[in-house]
Parts: sequence; structure tokens; C-alpha cells
Amino acid sequence: MTTAVAAAFRFFPLQVVRTRRLGPSLVRVTFAGDDLRYFHSEGRDQSLSLFLPHPGQSEPAVPYELGDGWWQAWRELPDDVRAVMRSYTLRSLRRDPDEIDVDFVLHTPAGPASAWAARAAAGDRVVLLGPAVADNRAIRFRPPEDTDLTLIWGDETALPAVSAILESLPAGARARVWLEVRDAGNIQDLATEADAEITWLVQDTDGVEGSPMALDALRAARLPAAERPYVWIAGESGCVKQLRRHFVGERRIDRRRVTFVGYWREGLSEEQLREQE
Repeated sequence: MTTAVAAAFRFFPLQVVRTRRLGPSLVRVTFAGDDLRYFHSEGRDQSLSLFLPHPGQSEPAVPYELGDGWWQAWRELPDDVRAVMRSYTLRSLRRDPDEIDVDFVLHTPAGPASAWAARAAAGDRVVLLGPAVADNRAIRFRPPEDTDLTLIWGDETALPAVSAILESLPAGARARVWLEVRDAGNIQDLATEADAEITWLVQDTDGVEGSPMALDALRAARLPAAERPYVWIAGESGCVKQLRRHFVGERRIDRRRVTFVGYWREGLSEEQLREQE
């Protein structure tokens, strides 16, 4: 029996159903499991915690059967036993059959999650900590009801969230979107009923992360007239902070209408980033 951690979240033991390469450095992994019938989310930028096994393990070591005591027990496991935990965004949820998609960015050199995703195959087992209620606190994209223009920027790590956000926007909603990728092969066709203009930015061939490309592109952009814009920015934390300063300081957008999320930080692992929080 799966143990709930909190009212809004619970653990889900899952298995890989299939994988699909989306581009040179993007792979989609589809998961299924009996407990997914209890998984509920309204999508958008739904955040998840994914627990992955180390090479040679048949399943990740997560003592979720301990209920609220799981975190301390997990932390006390040896480094080479304790499951690797990484934060990801739900790409999509389907019913009949119950399945979820999670998109991974493949890095070189590969970290533990990137290496796992590159070799993932049907039957591989993971554990997910995810939502048991649709509207939960792990969804950050929340434009005010009076929003008349949505402005979005994301790098490759935010691409799943941006894709889901665009799918959630109603017909007639106005949006300007900038997406930064490392390779033109990672550009995707994104579905939306909104009146959305999407600009893809391809990083310089030297592959330098955190380039000023995003800030230059946004400074040069002529935005549609709007009285009540809403901004959502996600990706590398240094770039996200820089873009937030642009929207608030240079564009004079009310800071209360700007959502910014650092998904990762240049030069730091997720463990190191979590220690600094």
C-alpha cells in the first residue's frame, strides 16, 4: 500500500513503458503504474520529484513505507544506495491507460539523471513523488484573472512546462514566448489555441550556457500593448534573475505579476543547489 506524505502529494511506484527521442539532447520517457489512477494534476508547470536507481539496482531505494519519516531515513542511506532524487516537470497525463510523460535533457558529461534517461528501457522501475490533488502548491504558473498578455521565457529544461502551459491557454489569450535551446534539432511544434507568437533562440555553437542571448532578444522585442501583463520565466537561475530584472526594472511590469523559477544553476548539482536553499 502506498503511503501518503501530505494531503496534496503521495508516492507512486512506476515503470517505464517506452521512450522516444525528441531531439539531439531531449528524450521523452513514458511511465505507467497501478497507482497512477490516484495521480491528479491540472498540468501547466506541475513539478514532480523523481527517484532513480543507481546502476546495478533494480529499483530506487526510497523508504516511503515509513510515511512522514521517509525523508530522514532516505537521507541516512549510504550515498551509493540512496535513490537519486531530481525535480522534473510533468509533460502530460493521460487516462485509459493511465500514463505520464516526463521529458529529460541529456547532458555531456552526463549527470546521474541524464545517464539514466539515456539508457532507460521498458520495465525500468522508478518512484515518483507527485500530486494527489489537481490544484496543488507545486504549480507555479498562475496568471491573474485580468491578465491581457502572457510573456514566457524558458530554456530547454523549461520546455516541458512551457509546452504544457501553452496547451492550457484558452483561445483568444495573447502570449509571447521565447524558448532557448542548444541545438536547432530540439525545436518542436507546440500546440496551443492561444494567440501565441513563439520565438526559438538557438545558442551559439560554442555551447556556452547562460549566454546573454535571452536578454538581448527580450530587450530588442517590441511587445504588444497591454495594461495587465503576466510574466513566467524558468530555467538556469542566473539567467532567470537577469530576465526578471529586465521585466521589472526595464519593462516596468509589476513584480507581483512576475513568476520566476530557477530549475538549475550553472556549475552546481541539484544536491548542491538544495543545500543552498
